[in-house]
This record gives sequence, C-alpha cells and structure tokens, in this order.
Amino acid sequence: MAVITPPSYDASLADHGFEAKELKGLVYPLGEHAPQYGEIYPLAPDIGWTRMPVPGNLAHINLWLLDEADGGYAIADTGLFMPATIDQWKAMFAGALADRTLRRIFVTHFHPDHVGCAGWLANKFKVPLWMNRTEWLMARMLTGEQLEHPPEEVLNNRRFAGFDEERIGKLRKAGWGGFARAVSRLPMGHVRMDDGQVIRVGRRDWTVMTGGGHTPEHASLVDFDNNMIIAGDQILPRITSNVSVMDSEPQADPLGEWLASIAKFRQALPADMLVLPAHGEPFTGVHFRLDKLASGHHERLDRLESELRISEMRAVDTFSLLFDREIDDNVYGLAAGEAQAHLRHLHMAGRIKCEIRDGVGWYHAA
Repeated sequence: MAVITPPSYDASLADHGFEAKELKGLVYPLGEHAPQYGEIYPLAPDIGWTRMPVPGNLAHINLWLLDEADGGYAIADTGLFMPATIDQWKAMFAGALADRTLRRIFVTHFHPDHVGCAGWLANKFKVPLWMNRTEWLMARMLTGEQLEHPPEEVLNNRRFAGFDEERIGKLRKAGWGGFARAVSRLPMGHVRMDDGQVIRVGRRDWTVMTGGGHTPEHASLVDFDNNMIIAGDQILPRITSNVSVMDSEPQADPLGEWLASIAKFRQALPADMLVLPAHGEPFTGVHFRLDKLASGHHERLDRLESELRISEMRAVDTFSLLFDREIDDNVYGLAAGEAQAHLRHLHMAGRIKCEIRDGVGWYHAA
C-alpha cells in the first residue's frame, strides 16, 4: 500500500505570496484576498475555497472543496438555494469542476446559507449528505412548514418579546415558511456526523466538533494534524453569530450553550490554528477571538442586569444595550431573539426576574 504523505504546503498560508494583515488581534494570512463568486482559489493542494452570494449585509458565504482519495471531491457547505447561487454552481460544474466527480456533501448546520443547495446537489449528483442528526432533522422539519399564517404560538412568542400589535398584524399577514423558500428539498436520509467522530477525506482526518447556541448541534470539522478548522458560523472573525431563543425551544438557554461551546473550543484548539470561517477571511488567533466572543456576551449581560435595576424592560426595549447598530425591520426578529437569549440566561442564573402581564414578558432585577 502506498504511503500517503501530508500536504506539502505552508499551513500558515505564508507561501501564497500575499501580505498578511493584522487587525484587532487577529492575523489574516491572505490579507484581504478572497475568491470571486464561483472562483475556486487553492488554499492548499487539496483544499479549494470559493464564495457564493448572500443578500444583505453578509454579502457572501465561504464554501470549501476537499479532495477525495479517488480524485473526486467533497463540498463543505453549499450556499442559499436561489438563482444567483445555482448559476454559479452550474458555471463551476461546466468549467473548473467539469472533469471531476462530486462524492459527498458536508453541511455544518441547518441555516439556509449553509444547507440551501445541499438537497439540490445531493439529488443532482446522487451523493450522500453528511450532517449532524439534529441539524438535519431541523432542516427537514422547517422545509416542510409552509403555512398561510404563522402558528398562533409563534405570534404569542413575539408578543412575549414585546412586539406591538401592529407588528404582529404584519407578521400574521406575511405567511410562514420563508425557510423552505431558501432551501432545496433534502434527501430522505443522511450520514450522521457525531461529536468526536473522525472522518477521512482524501489524505486528511477531520474531527467533528459540535457546539450549541447558534444552532442546536453546529458541526465544525477540525484537522488537528494540519492545524486547520472548517468553522462554519462557530468562530467568525469580525461578526458575532446570532444566538437566539428559537420557537422550537422557547424555554431553552441558547446563550448558556453558546458560552459552554466557546469554552469547549477554547480548550480543544491550538492557539495558532488556521480558522476557515463561513463569513470573512481565513485567520489565526483563535484563542483571542474566542475570548473576545465570550467577554462580549458577559459585558452585555452585566449591562443588562445593571439597567434592569433601574427600570423593567421587555426584550425589545433592550436593543440599545445589546447592539451597536440601529435595529430596522430587516433584523428586528433576529435582534429580539438575541435579546431574549441574553435575558433568559440572566433569568435562569437567578440574576433577574420575569413577570408576564397580558402575555408580555417584563424583566427586572432580582
């Protein structure tokens, strides 16, 4: 049997010829360089990096192409199921990937920009979809929910957060099932990815590490031998992943899960590991970034608790304490979910109390 040697490249990416950029405690080895939509940039001899469009402030999602041992390739994350993304994939299949065979698809979590094209790709090429079981079930559940009006319990959850009746009326008229419009039909089955599982892809061993809070069991892929992580939304360089109370678990503590996940990754990952994030550019400084993420949430929690000693608030009253931007209608729901997550964490820790009046949650100091 032939001996397969590790990739012959500089894992720091210094051999790519770009001037590294240091910003806010992180180092970006490729500076500001990034591939265009549908372009495949070789990060390593066996790893390609491409981007697909995402509407709004995110603008893009990073996707990764991993060489398989037989000359084929795997895809890690897939982009939104929308014409602009599909056109880019079709152009790649007719161009740079024309002579190559897709073998399997990995998806980090159920959010549409990650799983959106997974079903289309899996059904088109008759290849298996690898996901964490919980994340796959979430995607399957949400793609089956298309209703003329939101369920009444969902509207009650928004009322609890402090949505006024005018905003609730607009939600009632807007229908329910936006997730299904951005995600293609998933296969009936999947290959499960469990925490700690080691998956051989080509000449690399990727260890699955799951984290909660952003989604129930977000699955990152870690190549400890070559000091690299496909991080999805678990570790982003510039923005913080949304952590919200979800309608499927209205009594949960997602921020508690998120903080525990940060601690888990902080302990497991070497300080100099190269992070391949879903948004932004590859970077090093993972310990610094994880510490920053944790401290940012703790600062917000302390600020909330302090202000709630002065006056009681609903979730929607806390936006100015939590966010450094104006919250408009486009992000109002996400902001409310994240505000609820912070308030819920304080409440479950016994640091504040919640009283429900006319279906609205009012928080005040313990």
